[in-house]
Amino acid sequence: MTVQNPPAQPAKAVFNLAALAQTFPPTADTMLLDMRLTDEPAASSRLFRIYRPVPKHYHQTCDEYLQVIAGRGVFVIEGKEPVELGPGQLLFFRRNTVHSIPQVIEAPLVFFAVDTPRRDPSDVQFVDPAEGRPGPFIRTIPTY
Repeated sequence: MTVQNPPAQPAKAVFNLAALAQTFPPTADTMLLDMRLTDEPAASSRLFRIYRPVPKHYHQTCDEYLQVIAGRGVFVIEGKEPVELGPGQLLFFRRNTVHSIPQVIEAPLVFFAVDTPRRDPSDVQFVDPAEGRPGPFIRTIPTY
């Protein structure tokens, strides 16, 4: 995996997560659409919408904080019982932790994510490579 340097970011920004969540299209040809809000070496922040179940995968380069902004879904962390997550709930897990979202209960299912340090968009490692690759898994859309 090649790690690319992110583009320079403004020194400060204000994001209306609820309003941005409403800008995602109703359908997508990928499992999720990703909107990068900040992209610094120390951390990246993203808003993303899940369109269909996400198979077991992990990230090698970062820890991840996920907060549900809209919708409801079942989240599974390897070795733990499935948990139903909804708006306002925050989930944290370390790099190399296998996780999945096997069910979208209420759409749109939108998460705010903070990855520490920055997660390269290609850092999606599927447990079963036949279930996905980063390209068909995720597509980044413009913030505005």
